[in-house]
Formats: sequence, structure tokens, C-alpha cells
Amino acid sequence: MSFLDNYEDVATRIQRFWATHPTGRIETNILDFNAEKGYVLIQCRVWRDEMDLNPAGTDMAFGNVATYNVQMKKFFVEDTATSAIGRAVGLVLGTDKRPTAQNMAQVENIDPKIIKDANAVVDLWATPLADAIGEIATQLGGQLVHEAPQCKHGHMIFRTGEKNNKNWGGWFCSYPKSKGGGEAQCNAVWGSLGSDGQWKPQS
Repeated sequence: MSFLDNYEDVATRIQRFWATHPTGRIETNILDFNAEKGYVLIQCRVWRDEMDLNPAGTDMAFGNVATYNVQMKKFFVEDTATSAIGRAVGLVLGTDKRPTAQNMAQVENIDPKIIKDANAVVDLWATPLADAIGEIATQLGGQLVHEAPQCKHGHMIFRTGEKNNKNWGGWFCSYPKSKGGGEAQCNAVWGSLGSDGQWKPQS
């Protein structure tokens, strides 16, 4: 029996969430990423119902490529996203163990050399920086997108749609709409669609 038997697998936790909240929503976004230093900070927000204005649970996960074995380094962004989802879903469902089996397995499998040389300079990438960024984009299942604009309420939420046969996209304040007398939402930041298929904030 492994000590990991005491921890819930992320996939199981997510299945439990959808069974409990079939109209829910899970959203992740990158708050901070530095390919050269090899770290990423990913936030996950979870709604019990997709129409709810505010998430029922929010959590984050920080990933550092230096803590992964050589074979797993290229998956560190994907692994960090999985960790953030597992932690946020755990907050909504309620669990006595916030870390997941994947979190604890990562701790168990840290290369001993990394621990021994914790104060030494670590070569974070075995490949050129451009190749590393491309690999991360592949692991995310798409392209690296521009960071979301921020307003006084935090990172803005991207939405897109179609009106009068024209596509539109923009970033919107996450603060709930005022129902009279309350604080107003910040103005939207409209985007333009580039030739690479990515939306970029209009300057």
C-alpha cells in the first residue's frame, strides 16, 4: 500500500464535481509565466452553475521546472494546471485533503540531485528558449496567448461572439454588474483579431 492511496486522484475529483454540479464551470488562466526562469503560476476558478456571477472556489498552483525529473520537465505547465484544478475543485466539493495524489506523487518523485543541489545554479532548459516555449504551447493544447488586461478588480475575462455577421472579442471586468447604487464595472478592453488568429487588446 502506498501513502498515495490516502489522496484523491484529480480525474476522480473532477468526475465527482461534474456528477454533483452538471451545470458547473471550470476555468483556468495563467497569471504569471517566465520561460527563462522556468516557472508558471496558474489560477483555477470553479462555478457550481455556469450562470453564477462569482466562482464558488478559487485556488492557484505554482510550478517550477527545476523540481521535475528530466523526463517530466516538458510537462510542468500541464501538470501545474492539473494541480490548480484539483485544488479549486476540492474547495467546492469539500475534502479533508487539499493536495491531490498527483501533488504528492510529484513531491515523492523529485530528483534527489535537485534537493542536494538546491542552492546551485540549475539549467532549467535542456533545449533553446524558443523550442521550450513552443513545447509549452503544444502541452497547453494551443497557442500562447497574450496576458489578459487588468483593471482595478483584477484580471479581466475574455469573451467573444458575433454581431451583424462580424466577430467581436474583448476583455471584461470580473466585478458583478451593479444593481443600483453599487460600484460600477470597469470599461471593457476591446480586441482586434490578428492574422495569427489571436485576439490582442487594441492599443
